[in-house]
Amino acid sequence: MTTAIKDLTMNNPLADTDARPRPAVRLEHVTKDFGAGVLGLDDVTTEFRTGAITVLLGLSGSGKSTLLRHLNGLHRPTSGSVSVLGQDVASLRGRSLRTLRREIAVIFQHFNLIGPMSVLENVCTGRLGSLVGPRLSLMMYPESVRREALEKLDRVGLADRAYQRADTLSGGQQQRVAIARALMQHPKVLLADEPVASLDPVSAREVMGLLQEISSENQLTVIASLHQVQLAIDFADRIVGLRSGRIVLDQTTGGLHAEEASQIYTSVSGMALAGHGGRQ
Repeated sequence: MTTAIKDLTMNNPLADTDARPRPAVRLEHVTKDFGAGVLGLDDVTTEFRTGAITVLLGLSGSGKSTLLRHLNGLHRPTSGSVSVLGQDVASLRGRSLRTLRREIAVIFQHFNLIGPMSVLENVCTGRLGSLVGPRLSLMMYPESVRREALEKLDRVGLADRAYQRADTLSGGQQQRVAIARALMQHPKVLLADEPVASLDPVSAREVMGLLQEISSENQLTVIASLHQVQLAIDFADRIVGLRSGRIVLDQTTGGLHAEEASQIYTSVSGMALAGHGGRQ
């Protein structure tokens, strides 16, 4: 165990920060206190590189979703700072927060599609933030938006389903529609909260492969929470493991084995698996 833990500190992505470009996302000493002695995050410092896929691993309640919600302002830290695309998220309100959120797309475990609407109309909703006046209230999209939505559907392999009801698709297909909808925002950051938890193993790999390709093509920063260790190793550039709101593993995936990453689920409470952030 000691040797394995030591190995996990050898490839810390936060090392040599002066030599790397400015990150898309940075958290510094972030703590989220929900009260009654419950810490959602506990002195978390980390960053997420532009154009990379990072997977958050950890038990339910470890802080994965809490961390993601800090990145688009759904949660505000009790202490510490959260910077996304160079902006201090906690300081933003109103229009300035909405403007930032247009650059941060989110996909969820349960897809959040409008079932009776066509696949194409669901993808178009990714541009609701650009509509004003009557077009917004009636969800009337310009032809240019509809053409772009068809292009996004083609990119995720579903152009032939554009006029089909969304609720007639399989789970994997619905998640691909959700990805196409997210791309309509032209995001710089994509947050994926357990995006494959409801999918069968084959569909899960297809969705993660699609996210990997889109990240590479668009220099899109993807931060996803998962429970499947092997998926994280196969498709992410880096894994961040959380336990009780603290980072206990932080390593690039090259050379990382599933049994090593799985220590975040099996190690005794309080053991640090990374060179920073874990309880001693």
